[in-house]
Amino acid sequence: MRSTLKSVLVAGCLATLLLLSSGPIAGSGNAPVHSTLVKKPISVKSGAPLNTAAPATGKPEALMAQAGIMYDSLRLRKTGLSKKAFEYAWTGHQRLVKRNKIYRESILSICDFSQSSRRKRLYIFDVVSKKLLLNTYVAHGRNSGGEYARAFSNRPESHQSSLGFYITRNIYFGDHGLALKIDGLEKGFNDRADERNIVIHGSRYVGADFLKYNRFNGRSFGCPAVPSRLTPKVIHTIKNGTCLFIYHPTKKYLNQSRILNS
Repeated sequence: MRSTLKSVLVAGCLATLLLLSSGPIAGSGNAPVHSTLVKKPISVKSGAPLNTAAPATGKPEALMAQAGIMYDSLRLRKTGLSKKAFEYAWTGHQRLVKRNKIYRESILSICDFSQSSRRKRLYIFDVVSKKLLLNTYVAHGRNSGGEYARAFSNRPESHQSSLGFYITRNIYFGDHGLALKIDGLEKGFNDRADERNIVIHGSRYVGADFLKYNRFNGRSFGCPAVPSRLTPKVIHTIKNGTCLFIYHPTKKYLNQSRILNS
């Protein structure tokens, strides 16, 4: 009898131990029946780059979708920036980042030469914090057109602007004072920028003061010149390895750019 009772007690203890051990185990995925497992949503911090969700392949459709989201969230239509310009700029920027061509990935600058030179058509973005840092005037080459830029060239002495993607380099002091070297990344379109001495510099023929007495802003020898008073701010914001995109809906460039069509 005692032996039978002892067996029953032992069995009961074992059953109790088994019940107690059936609770949740860290990392096991098990949970009590009465509890509800709620996975914490993955949030993107405000300082995280928009491309954190970008596919490794960098497919055009995904890049365009990302660009559209950012364009709308920044309300860029009100600033006059072409949505196409932003989509192309974003696509090229992301591809250059993937190829390790860009050293400071957070800054993206766009010259939208589809706009009148009377408009503030230079845009400088921080794509990490998703902010428009600066929007100001910028000149095109004197032989590219009058109020609107219509013709572009990579040829020395053409005095025309060159389309495409650039990477910014070092600051120096030249004939125009503070200036910033830029290297063209697209063969046949802007890769002779250094030979042509195409740089970012300030000028008094660009800006609101000049427009008070002129129908449109002055023109350069091909440099994307900016208002004198904003030169230090522009240059120090985009110096040392950021991406600059000079846009115009010229079919030859859009169809033949190796960066946009890779």
